[in-house]
Amino acid sequence: MAFEVGLAETEEQKEAVYRFRYSVYVEEMGRYQESADHVGRRLVEPDDERSFIFYARDGNDVVGTARLSWGGNGFSARQVDEYSLAPFLDELPHEHIAVGERVMVTPGLRGTGLVDELMARRNDTALAHDVRIQFSACEPHLLSLYLGQGRRTYAAKNINTTEAGYLIPLVAFPEGPEALTGVGAGTAAGDLPDCVARILTGGGGAVLSPLVTGEDDYALHLRSAMHEIEEQDISAFHGFSDDEVERCLARSNVIECAVGDRVLKKGGVARNIFVVLDGTLEARDDDRVVGVLSTGDVFGEMAFLLERPRTLDVYAASDPVRVLSLSERTLRTMVSEDPGVAAKLLFNISKMLCVRIVKAS
Repeated sequence: MAFEVGLAETEEQKEAVYRFRYSVYVEEMGRYQESADHVGRRLVEPDDERSFIFYARDGNDVVGTARLSWGGNGFSARQVDEYSLAPFLDELPHEHIAVGERVMVTPGLRGTGLVDELMARRNDTALAHDVRIQFSACEPHLLSLYLGQGRRTYAAKNINTTEAGYLIPLVAFPEGPEALTGVGAGTAAGDLPDCVARILTGGGGAVLSPLVTGEDDYALHLRSAMHEIEEQDISAFHGFSDDEVERCLARSNVIECAVGDRVLKKGGVARNIFVVLDGTLEARDDDRVVGVLSTGDVFGEMAFLLERPRTLDVYAASDPVRVLSLSERTLRTMVSEDPGVAAKLLFNISKMLCVRIVKAS
């Protein structure tokens, strides 16, 4: 199926994008309830005024969107804060920097390659404006997908807002980091700017992934937490051999959360499963605490097993909290490619659910 992918330039094209955003972000995902125009059924943001807005259209219907904010036109205070842009804006020419946001396609076309078409058009526009470093963000369940495409984590804090939910900041170098060699005030001719060098040598900020650190270093970093979990009578990894643990870890990511972070949002449609490595979290139904989670506990499993939206909010209640994230895509791949490990993991999670039900009765 061929789609028209283009730049929204007329008011009519932009309004069609705003209405499409409303149908996805507000109606489907339950986000942006406070800022959306519910009367006009549109989701339009201040950043839209100075950004490039892209659309994918099937006939007269918008079926996908994306946005690119370019440093030559400036960034909003929200973007500077959420993406921790201050060090980059201090060191680099602003026209080399961009932020990509609001990539979305209609539910029936997810996984078809349409997202790639939108992002390719966005990236072409970025390159045409000499963008050399581009920031974006993703939900935790999409982290492995984007890291596998070459993006990197970098920020010391993740994005946590009532409107957007919990997102992981990402960075990419469209022409490779070497394109920034010697660029910026105070950078020697053969050196990378300090802000770029820190990304390449300083790890992944508030995220740890085998796709960035390598599987051996990743497993070594988690060894003590994993041993504590494995020694529990009932845990996600009970009865696993060291090799089975490593095979499972190779498909995971670790996210460090700050106190107050809402890691899961009630009504959210993502279906990744989390295992608590360190710290304490609270499961809440509105303002009522209905459960406390600590090392070894699993959450998010009901959305995966029942294929339904999240039923509770989950907040980090201590600082820091570290959770192991296994995406739905990862788990379903494991079922087909490593069924023995998948069966043991899901069996253990089922036992943990049973224990939780017995304790609550």
